Amino acid sequence: MPKDMVDNAPASQTIETDFCIIGAGAGGIALATTAAAFGQRVVLIEKHKMGGDGLNYGSVPSNALLAAANRAHAVRTASLFGIRVPEPQIDPVAVNRYVAGVIAEISPNVTVERFGGMGIRVISAAAKFLNPTTVAAGDHRIKARRFVIATGSTPIIPPIPGLADVPYFTNETIFDNKSPIPHLIVIGAGTTGLELAQAHRRLGSRVTVIDQAHPLADEDAELAVILLGRLSSEGIDIREASRIKRVSGTVGKILVELEIAGSEQTETIESDAVLVAAGRKANIADLGLDAAGVKMTGTAVRVNEGLRTTNKRVFAIGDAAGGLRYAHIAGEHADVVLRRSLFRSSAKTMGRTAPRVMFTEPALATVGLSETEAREKHGRVNVLRWPYHENDRAQIEHKTEGHIKVITTKRGQIVGAGIVGAEAGELIQMWSLAISENLNIKAMTQWISPYPTFSEINKRAAIRYFATLPSNPFLRKVIALLAKLG
Repeated sequence: MPKDMVDNAPASQTIETDFCIIGAGAGGIALATTAAAFGQRVVLIEKHKMGGDGLNYGSVPSNALLAAANRAHAVRTASLFGIRVPEPQIDPVAVNRYVAGVIAEISPNVTVERFGGMGIRVISAAAKFLNPTTVAAGDHRIKARRFVIATGSTPIIPPIPGLADVPYFTNETIFDNKSPIPHLIVIGAGTTGLELAQAHRRLGSRVTVIDQAHPLADEDAELAVILLGRLSSEGIDIREASRIKRVSGTVGKILVELEIAGSEQTETIESDAVLVAAGRKANIADLGLDAAGVKMTGTAVRVNEGLRTTNKRVFAIGDAAGGLRYAHIAGEHADVVLRRSLFRSSAKTMGRTAPRVMFTEPALATVGLSETEAREKHGRVNVLRWPYHENDRAQIEHKTEGHIKVITTKRGQIVGAGIVGAEAGELIQMWSLAISENLNIKAMTQWISPYPTFSEINKRAAIRYFATLPSNPFLRKVIALLAKLG
């Protein structure tokens, strides 16, 4: 590593740079590496683990745990394919080792040494604004042309009486567990809660999910009901519209007192462990935003469409800027900041056109507008559907649950899509591209899909747009005339 990239500078050294990025998660890393590639001086500050939440506590370990759980589920259901095998034996220590190994395999891509080799100076310390143009990090003072807040988010711990007095997991601690959990209670039925609920259920735990509202309330109800039905059929007990009155107990015996929805009666559920997955908030509490002249909106940094804050030198990206909390959103935010900073473009965030994926089985993926949102914006719309059970690959793999749903304007412009079913996270990418390029549904019928593949579902849904054309009287007359002329 170049000598001047090593963080061993004397105390109170002032560093002048082009970009000072606070947070080495997905967004901060994408921004730092690309800016450095364009010859910019970059300082990257990270007080905890390189790679941020996504690598260490988020999508990587969550999907690794799901991958292990899905293998166990595949063994249990092998008889559907004529293969008889015994019940899988789950080794929690080995599963933990596998998840840790996945993180370890990816981690070399985000080491201090690697970034030093790119010319990026990494400072391992907490950052705090001293004034609108200066950040303190350890013994350093950094003055930059542009500052970028990319600090990610942290779990919200709801103010439930007694919760603070009992041991509980969050996504930042659950992946350290190496012991069997006979009964796990999950507080929160969002993406994190339901992914980890299914993973633990398939790894042998009894699982109860509690949500004070309705599970997947922000998703299309037509799609969400299929996923929720599958989770229930696997034995996950989902309690919706349930308020937790109190939590008590100790390690291995935690009592959760529920107020039964629609009544004054209560129910006490005993569990071995509790996972809190009740949402997240931007990790910005100790940044000294007031000193920087940076204002907040709710629990996130206030930004405009170009991700600039109320201090023109300061941008905020990813979870720190609020909105959808996904690593790929942070990466897209990094691109917006770079284009605005280096190329003086008017780049804006994509907002709702960015895809979202829940990696359960079946997976749930959406992009663009929901049916309700599309009707509010465009009035009359077309809703195109195609079921998985009509797909030959789905029949081959015995994954026939789910369907695709595509929303277009009356003229055929694609404005939204949702898929619940196998490989939904892969299939949604075609629709994400279509929406970003403002394609008409006709374009989605003019490609050849290999057979047999799940991707045929996309084309079959698109063809539904033209399903009524053969019965159109005018078109039938035109065809008849052309046939006579031929």
